[in-house]
Amino acid sequence: MAPTTLLLLCCCLLAFPAPGPQAVEAFVGGYGINYGRIANNIPSPDKVVELLRKSKIRNVKIYDADHSVLDAFKGSGLNLVIAMPNELVKDMAANESRPMDWLNQNVKPYLPQTRIVGITVGNEVLGGQDQSLYQPLVDAVKNVYNGLKRLHLEKQIEIFTPHSEAVFATSYPPSACVFKEELMPYMKPLLDFFATIGSPFYVNAYPFLAYISDPEHIDINYALMKPNNGIVDPNTSLHYDNMFDAQIDAAYAALHAVGFDDMEVRVAETGWASSGDQNEAGASSENAKTYNFNLRKRLFLRKGTPLKPKKPVKAYIFALFNENQKPGPGSERHYGLFLPDGRISYDIGVSGLLPSSASSTMLSMKKIRAGGWMLYYLATVILSVFIFWP
Repeated sequence: MAPTTLLLLCCCLLAFPAPGPQAVEAFVGGYGINYGRIANNIPSPDKVVELLRKSKIRNVKIYDADHSVLDAFKGSGLNLVIAMPNELVKDMAANESRPMDWLNQNVKPYLPQTRIVGITVGNEVLGGQDQSLYQPLVDAVKNVYNGLKRLHLEKQIEIFTPHSEAVFATSYPPSACVFKEELMPYMKPLLDFFATIGSPFYVNAYPFLAYISDPEHIDINYALMKPNNGIVDPNTSLHYDNMFDAQIDAAYAALHAVGFDDMEVRVAETGWASSGDQNEAGASSENAKTYNFNLRKRLFLRKGTPLKPKKPVKAYIFALFNENQKPGPGSERHYGLFLPDGRISYDIGVSGLLPSSASSTMLSMKKIRAGGWMLYYLATVILSVFIFWP
């Protein structure tokens, strides 16, 4: 290549510099984690921040707005999503003053040092047992958003509400998925509002729960993202080699059926239990390791789904720690990627606070992420050599 042409090429590349400081993004990359705290043996929030930074996990979601956590995240550079629990939904729906009080107590004082990038209003409300929360959820979401607007934070903080699979009438094959008819009086106005403000549709997608509900008819390799024959959707002829992708595309199909083709689907929770009760087939450390490693690799590759190949999937993993005080079946207390002392539960390629006996032989996700910066720095080096050539 002629020197003049080389110089021109490098100058063109450097005309589009590497990204500098920008507005807060609600989700960076494709991988995040849920930091649940229903336990009496997990590290303090400041140690958790240290663990997250060492593990290079930037997106974190919690289930309340605990001030000790908000304080610990100050200056960390981590993206934090906080929550209004279900028990606050009715209060937030009653009038606009209550969300303003909540925002002034739990959000405004912490910005910008703590990067609060999202607020969840309730969790798995629609389709849940407490039907008295259905209508208040819609009103609460609108009131919280109006509060953010009054504080001029609506472009910095995303608002959403995660849904369970219980909002769907059917999910197999993926293209046949639709919302339950009885939920549409609440789901439709919620989706209308989220479409207006640009919020994604968040679903809690658990191949583990689907598998334990029917282990005789579901291939565990399909659920774990291991090699398998997969399924072909008879309506679209799309091939699915794992259930995680199928669950996401089922949500896209349900949105399409009610006219929301442009709404992005993200995953608020997904994971695999490392232990459980006797009737919870597949709950084992080996299966949890396999699922979480395969999922992490898949998310870092920024792939789409068979139905939406150009829309990279974003997901929060459940969970950071085993929560030894969670109620429910045994599996509920065994989703953690890390042990209470900060060591890894099993090796999926992340680092803990303390060395683990498991050797790290996993794929380096850092190398995958680095690809986007390569061109810029290569151009810089070439241009420097050219300029100072004798």
